[in-house]
Amino acid sequence: MKYQDKECVCRDCEQTFIFTAQMQQQFLQEGLNPPTRCAECHTRRTGRRRHSRGGDTQTYTAPCSTCGKEAQVPFKPSAEKPVHCAECFKTVREATAETGPRKFVLRKPKKTRQGNDAPSGEMTFAQFNLDPRLLRAIGAAGYDIPTPVQTSTIPIALAGQDLIGTAQTGTGKTAAFVLPILQHLLDNPGDKCHTRAIVLTPTRELAEQINDTFKQLGKFTKIKSATVYGGVGMIPQEQALKNGADVIVACPGRLLDHMDRGNTDFSHVTKLVLDEADRMLDMGFLPPIRRILTQLPRERHTMLFSATFAPELMKLSEETLRNPQRVDVDICAPPRTIAHALYPCPEHLKTSMVLNVLERSDTNSVLIFTRTKHRANRVAEQIQKAGYRTAALHANRSQNQRQVALDDFRGGRCQILVATDIAARGLDVATISHVINYDIPDTADTYLHRIGRTGRMEREGDAITLVTPKDAATVFDIEKAQGGPIERRKLESFDYSAPAPHLPLAPSETEGGRVPVRDEFKRAPMAPRNRPSGPAQVRKSSGSRSASPAKVRSARTPGYFAEQRKARAAKSGGY
Repeated sequence: MKYQDKECVCRDCEQTFIFTAQMQQQFLQEGLNPPTRCAECHTRRTGRRRHSRGGDTQTYTAPCSTCGKEAQVPFKPSAEKPVHCAECFKTVREATAETGPRKFVLRKPKKTRQGNDAPSGEMTFAQFNLDPRLLRAIGAAGYDIPTPVQTSTIPIALAGQDLIGTAQTGTGKTAAFVLPILQHLLDNPGDKCHTRAIVLTPTRELAEQINDTFKQLGKFTKIKSATVYGGVGMIPQEQALKNGADVIVACPGRLLDHMDRGNTDFSHVTKLVLDEADRMLDMGFLPPIRRILTQLPRERHTMLFSATFAPELMKLSEETLRNPQRVDVDICAPPRTIAHALYPCPEHLKTSMVLNVLERSDTNSVLIFTRTKHRANRVAEQIQKAGYRTAALHANRSQNQRQVALDDFRGGRCQILVATDIAARGLDVATISHVINYDIPDTADTYLHRIGRTGRMEREGDAITLVTPKDAATVFDIEKAQGGPIERRKLESFDYSAPAPHLPLAPSETEGGRVPVRDEFKRAPMAPRNRPSGPAQVRKSSGSRSASPAKVRSARTPGYFAEQRKARAAKSGGY
């Protein structure tokens, strides 16, 4: 394809600049969109962004083009470009701001090196002696240089030795066991009507993601894979198990259901993977895993992968693996590609804080974590009303709703995903630039898993956490795990003193200068009945029939029933 110089107009200064043919070729190779600003305006914008984020940026002094005051700007002023002080810049920004929902433009991630462009001294996938069909699929997927965990674990897995692999989230653990399994199945064709590899995962989303990796890296082969998990119909899964899919990626609970129905035949299984094993133990999957292991052949190759290695995993590994090799890759070191920040904020202002952060940040896709499912729905609805395309992901959603939300989020049709910790493990979306903890996680390990959804595969990302005074203990644990304090930030022009919304109290609730705590679930008192006044009104005893006010009986005095019997006897002529 031949490139020609193109004339473009800067969106800031509205002056023309040349987009050269060499730059067009470079942008296309790196997967970048065409520039919308000239080089000088782009440098000014980059300096302003770095300065607003607290970066080490040199500032210059120049007179404001509007009011004439001295202005501190993070770029070198020139006579051709206007300079504004903080107040005038805010006024100009408000005057030129777009009305309505902000248009979301998906930024493409930078492509990795192709072919044999790896620098000398770095290991490549070709050195693993993989099948040419797998190498072709690896190149088509854009991979070239294996990650440290892949470099350490793939040779051990290819040799058929049991393995325990622990590494940070987002370091490529999935491909570390997918490639050896595919290579083994290609080297040993065997019977095509039986399942030969099983991967157990804790969540449906992770099962689908692993299955997609099998399809992506095995697309030039005839190896078939299928998923088995709850929330969907069992008939397609039953057909996949009986027709002999080569690889089954399953959640333990649903796989156990198929075992009880007699839909499985694991006599030919030679590979077993326990992915995110610590999470499966936390979710109570240890009994189902043990029952599944009893149905598998003893002579098998087992691999256990986890982001953390809790003491509870030691007993499971002793029961499952034989003389395993342990590979630990920076399990205690925090990700280097993620910038952390804490935003102190009152509980009732968290949603406003999130909207302000989204407005002031240059974001791609954003993942927001909440503690509860109902809060995820509420936050997603509030952000949706602010003009952002938003979706919610939690356990109360059906599998179809969860899959649609993930597909929209991956495809850029949805900019913001509000989720519970169900999305904290294994979710791999390349365009996530920011992770926002609306509610601080309970433990430092959960924090690492949450923020690991961004900054994956050496990409850069931002982790933002909204904290309240009661979160001090958890913040201390997180900072201890990070190895240092995390920066506290405050938003300018944000009203931190805004009162919390509350319902008006009734006058009777404030008598005596004491305001009781309102209980929104407390049942309102019943209104008193309209009973006739006078001596004829009596209190109804428990179990008696209600009498009409017009036919209320006289009060029963002592000897009432005896007098009634005498009256009836007199009418009838005696006893």
